[in-house]
Amino acid sequence: MGRITSSRPITRIRLGYGSTRRPDTLAVEEPLEIRANGRPVAVTMRTPGHDVELATGFFLSEGIIQGPRDVVQAIHCGGPGTGGELNTYNVLDVTLAPHVPPPSRSTERNFYTTSSCGVCGKASIDAVRTVSAFGVADDELRIAPELIASLPDTLREHQDVFDKTGGLHAAGLFDAASGELLVLREDVGRHNAVDKVVGWAAQNDRLPARGTILQVSGRASFELVQKAVMAGIPVLSAVSAPSSLAVELAVESGLTLAGFVRGPRLNVYSRPDRVLEPAAEEHSAGAAEAETETEPRVEESRPAAVR
Repeated sequence: MGRITSSRPITRIRLGYGSTRRPDTLAVEEPLEIRANGRPVAVTMRTPGHDVELATGFFLSEGIIQGPRDVVQAIHCGGPGTGGELNTYNVLDVTLAPHVPPPSRSTERNFYTTSSCGVCGKASIDAVRTVSAFGVADDELRIAPELIASLPDTLREHQDVFDKTGGLHAAGLFDAASGELLVLREDVGRHNAVDKVVGWAAQNDRLPARGTILQVSGRASFELVQKAVMAGIPVLSAVSAPSSLAVELAVESGLTLAGFVRGPRLNVYSRPDRVLEPAAEEHSAGAAEAETETEPRVEESRPAAVR
């Protein structure tokens, strides 16, 4: 497995105090080529680690597989070209089960995902509508809003690599009944972090992931809603804003989507019937006025990187 962090010398400038030279810890970003039965399917920029989970979650999100039994094995191999090249652990070959149709040749090399944006487009929307093996609309879980509000802090407390670099997204899967954190993954790409969580669920025979909440550290994009639906996760919670298409897909799929989950406040954009009424509290007139204020449009909420 490749490095997760690296150290580089930097010049730190503090106005009024001058400058100093010191090492700084960075989150590693490297390409991963994902192959199916030896044929290239996708390239993504990711933080090395949990690559098999990443590939499994990606294949499941795209409708290529339906579950862990569709994968025979996954191995890292050498770089492009001959098999004799040094293994950089940046090429992962996934062997699909004999009953799984291989990805269409028309999709090979057409999937490219950066660390900031996942795969999107009409084909992905159609895949959710027609290929998803799990439905979320009939999941009857009910959640206290206090539990949802607590998830960002719990997620942040377990972000070990973020503490060192200040530069990673996180996704965590929580049990909705107990609030237990089942798994957390960090990555330079928010969609990669979610794919790793979905891949973990697949490998641990937890699909569909009924009765769970997916908490993410950034905004809620269409891709993240799609991935939650494909894994049978009924609730997606984000600390920042959802996009319009994310809300549309959540409504259509019956997924509960919460955004701006910060402190004591959250917005529920779809299926609010799953969220219980909060405990009643007395509010002053000033507090009532504050409740009507427009939500701040901030993409990410991160602690300062200065250490």
